[in-house]
Amino acid sequence: MFRLRAEYDTAGDQQQAIDQLVEQLEAGQERCVLLGVTGSGKTFAMAKVIEKLQIPTLILSHNKTLARQLWQEMSELFPENAVEYFVSYYDYYQPEAYIPGRDIYIDKELQMNERIEQERFSTVASLVSRPDVITVGTVSIIYGLNPPEVFEQNHLRLAVGDKADPQDVVRQLVGLQYRRITGEIVRGDIRLRGEVLDVWMPSRDDPLRIRFGWDGIERIQVCEAVSWEPLDDFEEAWIHPREFYMTSEEHFNQALEDIEVELNDRLEWFNSNDMELEAHRQEKRTRFDLEMLGEIGSCKGVENYSMHFDRRQRGERSYCLLDFFSMCAEKYHGGAEKYLVVMDESHVTLPQVTGMHGGDFSRKKNLIDHGFRLPSAYDNRPLRIDEFQDLVPQMMYVSATPGERELRHLAEITGQGVPEGLLHVQGGGGARVAERDKPRERVMMEGLLGQIEGVTKMEIRPTGLLDPGIEVRATAGQVQDLEDEIRKRIEVNERVLVTVMTIKFAEEVAEYLNRQGFKAHHLHSEIGTLERTEIIKALRLGHIDIIVGINLLREGLDIPEVSLVAIFDADKEGFLRNERSLLQTIGRASRNEHGSVILYADSISPSMEAAISQTLARRSMQSAYNVEHGIVPQTIRKALPVMGEEVEDLLSGVAGKGKRGGRRMVGKAPGKRGLEGLAQKFGLGAGVWNSSDSVLENVSQPDWVAAAYEVVANDDNDNTAKLVVRLEKEMRQAAARLDFERAARLRDRIFQLESASN
Repeated sequence: MFRLRAEYDTAGDQQQAIDQLVEQLEAGQERCVLLGVTGSGKTFAMAKVIEKLQIPTLILSHNKTLARQLWQEMSELFPENAVEYFVSYYDYYQPEAYIPGRDIYIDKELQMNERIEQERFSTVASLVSRPDVITVGTVSIIYGLNPPEVFEQNHLRLAVGDKADPQDVVRQLVGLQYRRITGEIVRGDIRLRGEVLDVWMPSRDDPLRIRFGWDGIERIQVCEAVSWEPLDDFEEAWIHPREFYMTSEEHFNQALEDIEVELNDRLEWFNSNDMELEAHRQEKRTRFDLEMLGEIGSCKGVENYSMHFDRRQRGERSYCLLDFFSMCAEKYHGGAEKYLVVMDESHVTLPQVTGMHGGDFSRKKNLIDHGFRLPSAYDNRPLRIDEFQDLVPQMMYVSATPGERELRHLAEITGQGVPEGLLHVQGGGGARVAERDKPRERVMMEGLLGQIEGVTKMEIRPTGLLDPGIEVRATAGQVQDLEDEIRKRIEVNERVLVTVMTIKFAEEVAEYLNRQGFKAHHLHSEIGTLERTEIIKALRLGHIDIIVGINLLREGLDIPEVSLVAIFDADKEGFLRNERSLLQTIGRASRNEHGSVILYADSISPSMEAAISQTLARRSMQSAYNVEHGIVPQTIRKALPVMGEEVEDLLSGVAGKGKRGGRRMVGKAPGKRGLEGLAQKFGLGAGVWNSSDSVLENVSQPDWVAAAYEVVANDDNDNTAKLVVRLEKEMRQAAARLDFERAARLRDRIFQLESASN
C-alpha cells in the first residue's frame, strides 16, 4: 500500500531511530518524541515510519510555507500514494473581525478560496475513498468541517473505465445542487448532449467534459471555457458539491427554523439591554443570510451556522479533519484509531494548537457582542487542546528541540515520574492545568532530556556534517563586521542568513547591505506566503546573497547553500533568543560543510551557554563518529529550485492522485500571462533584489511560462485573430457573470496577443 521510493537508504543513526519509533508505536504507545538535529533526515525518517506502519498519516506543521515544503518532499517519496495538502482560509487571509475601539469591521477575504477549497476537497476525497492517504497540513486542521458521512454521501468520483450511465450521473450532480441547462453553461451548471456531459464546478475557471461510450466513461478532459478545446486529460475527477457545506433537505429546513428562533431570542436580548444599533445590525445581517440560504442554499460565512446544520448542541465540538482520518482508518484498516499524527517542529506547533481556541473565541466575541454574528458562531470553532489530544490515538512529536509539554507528555504516557523541572508545565500535552507556577529559574532542555527515558534521538547526519562552529563577537559595529564575513562567503558562492529582533531592523539592515553593493532581502511575517517561498528560492539560486529575518529563519528551512548564520543581540533573553530558538537558528548553518555561526553579544546569557554547550558536545560526538567510520563531511546536494514552480503547481490543476496513480483534476489551469503577470500577481519581490529592469529576467522559470511566449511568437496573424475573438467573447461572458477578476485577466491576455502580433 504505502510504497516509499528513494534513491538512497538510511544512514548515520537513522535506522536505529526508525526501529525504536516503530517498536514504540506498534506496542501501542500513544505519544513518542523524536529529537532529530537539523539535517539529520527527519522527513525521511517520518516516511520510513509510515511505510513500516502502513496506516494513514497526518503531518502537522506550524506554518503553511513549511507545510508546502513537507508536502513536496512526501509527494516525491510516495509517488504512488495519495499525498494531500490541507490548509485553511485562515492560513492565508484575514478572517472576519470587528475592532470595537475604532468601529472597524473587517470582512472575510475570498481572493484565493478557489485553490484552497480544491485542495481541501481533494484531501477529503482521498480520505473517504482510499486507504493510502498522507496529508500534510497546518494546525488549522482543527477547524470545523462537515461530518465525514456528509462528504461520503455528497460527492461524485468519476474515473475512466467506470460503468456509468450519463443520465444517472446527471441525477447525482443535480443532487449535489448543480443546475442542469441546455444552452451555454456557467459555473455551477451541467449540460448533457448525447454522450457528452459538461460540468463546470464553481471553483474552476475551466469546465470539465466527460465522454461516455458503450462501456462507460471513456475520457475525462478539462476544456477551454469558450472554444471547448481540450486542455488536459485526467484519469479521475472528484466532483465536489456546488456548495462546500452540505446537509439533508430535512436538516437544512430545520436549521433555517432554528436560526430564525435564535435570531428572535438575540433581538429580544439586545432590545432589553437598550442596544438598538446592535439589534438592527443583527437583524439586517441575519435576515439577508436567511434569504440567501433559502434562495441559493448558501451564504457568505455559512460556516458560522454550522452548529444548526450539523444538529450539534451548544458547546459541542465541530467535526474536523481528524474525524475523516478516523473514518478512513475504520473503513480500510479495521479500527478508528488506526492512524498516526506526526507533529513537525512540535515545540512551536503544539503551543499553536493550544492557543488557537482562545484566539478564535476572542475574535468571535467581538463579532457576537456587537451584532455581526449570532451566538451559535461560537460553535464554529477550532478544537480545544484537550479535545485535540483526546481525538489523536497516536502522535509522534518531532523536533530538534522538543518542548517542555512534549517531554512531560512522554513521561506521563510511559508511566515515568514527571521531573520536578516540568511540574509547572500543563499535563497531557497542554490539556491539563500545571501543578505549580513557573519558576524564576528556567530548567534547560539538556538537563530535562537526561531525566526522561524513551526519547528517540537522531544526532548523526547521513552526510557526515557536523554542527556548525560558533564564535561570539561584541555588538559594537556588528553590521560593519558582518560585511567582511559576507564577502568571504560570496567569493566561494555561499549564502548568509542574518537574524535580528524586529521587522524594522530587518528591513533597515537589508537596505543598508544593498547600499553597500550586496544583494540582500528582508524576510518577515508581513511578506506574503508565496513571496517568502520565492525569496528563499532566489537565495539558493544566487539571485540574492543574504536574507535578513527574524524567527522565520528558524524551523525547517532547508537551504544547504547557507554557510554562515549571524545572530544579532544573541544575549537578549526571551522568545527569540531562548535556548531552543538559538539552537534552531544555529541549525540553519548545519547543512553546509563550511557552516559557522557568529553570535553578536556583549555577555553570555544562560540560553547562549546552553545552546553553545549542546552544539559543541554534538559536534565532538559527530566528529568521532566520522573518524570511526571514515566519513568525510559533505555539503547536502539538493537540486536547485525553479522560480515560480510552486505557483505553477498551485494553479496547474493537479492535487492528489487517482486510484491508479494518475492525476486528479482539482485545481485551475495555469494562466499564461508571462513573467510580468506572474510577478505582479504574486509579488515575487522583483526590483528589490534584481538589478535588471526586466521583471525576473535573470530568474529561471517553469516551462509553461516560456511556452506561452513561444506560442504567441510563432502563431500567425490569422490564428491570433481567431484566438482574440474567442477570448473577447469569454471576457464578455465573465463580465456578465460579475466575475470581474477573470474578465480583467482575459483583457490583459488579449492585449498581450494583440501587442505580439503588431
